[in-house]
Amino acid sequence: MMNEEILSFVWRFQYFESTNLVTDEQKRISVVRTGHRNNNAGPDFLEAAVVIDDVHWYGSIEIHVRSSDWFVHTHDSDPAYESVILHLVWENDKPVMRQDGTLVPTLALKGSVKNSIMERYALLQDMGDTIPCAGMFSEIHEIHKYAMLDRVLLERLDRKAVAVMELLEKNRNDWEETAYQWLGMHFGFKLNDPAFLRLTQIVPLKVIQKHRDRLLDVEAILFGSAGLIPEKSEDIYVRSLQNEFRFFSTKYKLADKVMQPHEWKFAKLRPAGFPTIRLAQLARLLSIEGNLFSTIISVNSFEKMEDLFQLRQSDYWIRHYVFDKKAATPVPFMGKDAGSLLTINGIIPVLVAFARQRQQPELLDKAIDWLSQLPSENNRITREWATLGMRVKTSADSQALIEWYNNYCLPKKCLDCTVGAGLVRSN
Repeated sequence: MMNEEILSFVWRFQYFESTNLVTDEQKRISVVRTGHRNNNAGPDFLEAAVVIDDVHWYGSIEIHVRSSDWFVHTHDSDPAYESVILHLVWENDKPVMRQDGTLVPTLALKGSVKNSIMERYALLQDMGDTIPCAGMFSEIHEIHKYAMLDRVLLERLDRKAVAVMELLEKNRNDWEETAYQWLGMHFGFKLNDPAFLRLTQIVPLKVIQKHRDRLLDVEAILFGSAGLIPEKSEDIYVRSLQNEFRFFSTKYKLADKVMQPHEWKFAKLRPAGFPTIRLAQLARLLSIEGNLFSTIISVNSFEKMEDLFQLRQSDYWIRHYVFDKKAATPVPFMGKDAGSLLTINGIIPVLVAFARQRQQPELLDKAIDWLSQLPSENNRITREWATLGMRVKTSADSQALIEWYNNYCLPKKCLDCTVGAGLVRSN
């Protein structure tokens, strides 16, 4: 099925018969420069150059399956499309005029595109595999595969850095508050990320910093604001939390912001991953490190960063997974795998975001180096790539493969992928 994606691909690489090329208005045309892909609002390709009947034109290229889509997309009333010098379509079913009444030259490609291109694209789109090119993956040289791997790793790092920067903007450019919220959110380990983010936004870092020399205070503020402290209990620890939070909620005006217990997810989690345990471990981290951002930026040793997440929760949470119910065996401390995930998802994006903002490439290098020292994640996606021969040795590899799979394979954006595009171009 024809779509704008394949037409853009055909235009970008000029995979159509160009000998004696004429527009639908029967004017000779040659392509000087295809332009560059526009990923924002406006025409599809910018800064293109074509020669039509010996007249040089510089401007934009707009692509549609049918020329009438120009009107469907309301380009006729958008001044941004006045710069279009060529309307590239599959079928020309309606002439397009500029607002001054002049005709936009149209080039219809139906019948001019190489059959092999269309056939291989259709084959990729029709594949039932979650990685569409799985059956043809071995046809592409390794250099193209690993070029794509490097590319998607940087895309993943940049995408997460953008999310950090958006949070930074909400925090009025306060890096310490942002690092606290971003890292705190990832103590939710996906399922409870929204709840942990909400909690760190309810409880300002400065409140935690005032009490970090007393772990019980930090626990009371966090568990109380999370809405998880039982209303009634005979346990001495629980009653201590109740009393402390009653005081702090008034002092810091937290009472009206307390979360509801149902916001926290316990189902389908191993007990060691319960939000109560993760909250206790977060409290321990915040009592040890008062300025997380400064620590993230200043630490140069990967081993020291690993030490940051060797967190031993307080005694109560070594004996309990939840309030008022003693565990049959001691509750484990934070494991190495959990610490690695916090480094990957919590620390690295902050490093990359700060590196981008301050234009400090050495911090980006440090982030990639740390990823390369962390072991690969082992999940369904990485295992699927492994069946295709893609090495998965470090977190840099696994993070790249996850990005590749989620952003190119699942939505079948094969033509934007180095491997997919290479397969379509192959004869």
